[in-house]
Amino acid sequence: MRFALFTTNLAGGGAEKALATIGSGLAERGHDVDFIVCEDAGRYSPPAGCGFAALSAHAGHGWLGKRRLAWKLARVLRNRKHDLLVSTLPFADEVAALSRAPRHACRIANTLSAEIARLTGDKGQRRQSRYRTLYGARPLVAVSRGVADDLHASFGIASGSIRVIGNPFDFAAIRMLAGEPCPQRPTEPYILHVGRYAAQKRHDLLLAAFAGLDTPHRLVLLTPPDARLAALVAQHGLERRVTIADFQANPYPWMAGAELLVLCSDHEGLPNVLIEALACGTPVVSTDCPSGPREILRGELARGLVACDDARALADAMQFALLAPRPDADVVAAALAPYDADQALDAWEALAREIA
Repeated sequence: MRFALFTTNLAGGGAEKALATIGSGLAERGHDVDFIVCEDAGRYSPPAGCGFAALSAHAGHGWLGKRRLAWKLARVLRNRKHDLLVSTLPFADEVAALSRAPRHACRIANTLSAEIARLTGDKGQRRQSRYRTLYGARPLVAVSRGVADDLHASFGIASGSIRVIGNPFDFAAIRMLAGEPCPQRPTEPYILHVGRYAAQKRHDLLLAAFAGLDTPHRLVLLTPPDARLAALVAQHGLERRVTIADFQANPYPWMAGAELLVLCSDHEGLPNVLIEALACGTPVVSTDCPSGPREILRGELARGLVACDDARALADAMQFALLAPRPDADVVAAALAPYDADQALDAWEALAREIA
């Protein structure tokens, strides 16, 4: 089969990383995969085994920019009949829809109603209307059950047009990469957070919780340096206890070396970092945000879930996790089982056969 995978760029986000993993996994199975981006920018390399095309050096994001990109995408796709075109992230979804490409499914990687709730004035209403029009007209793939439920409840999209396919993970490869040398890691015990500096990720909440934590651990943030983040660290008086270690193309040695990984977002789709940290043998604490953490952290691991926007509860959960025994290996294996790459790739193949 032939697949086309389309996103905005290869920036260092979880959605782009997951799409690249899908692409390389399908290519390994012998499928022809074209990986297409709107703009040739980002931190990740194109996925192995895939054809790669960038529509522009720097994509314009306005009304005209989207239509120019849609015209270019249509030209790229015209002579290569695909069994399935998969777009991910709203901008790329809109461009793909404007291109009128056949056999197009949108992969929804975030809880869209939570994104809209952050908007002020009538921006939220306009975006909700735009998403309802965009996503109500084509097959959808949600990365978690929570995302699927949100699409149905918040946008009135029929449940029958939404399929749930979790992100694929090659756990053997993650553990192999986790063993690579990493001289930049701190030598003292540390707590890890992985995620770009953005309102959704709630670095403010994390720093407030860490400031109230009685521990010798350092806090390491895998995110590019940002003056606003540095100011927030200084505001809490944490300059000597926090390391901003930049984006890391291979975060797994950092995960494997951490005493604890913390996710403190207000919303997610399916947070890759929780699954990856567990695969590296590292305990996790997470806000019980929509969507994904509660689906991943089941049974004994649910002790690591805390309410959103509660610094004291987050600090208490971090303290408890640092002192508690590490989760039983069988419990972790059961939590990871639904995210094995083969299950997700089987589901993408089945969708392509259904739509073609």
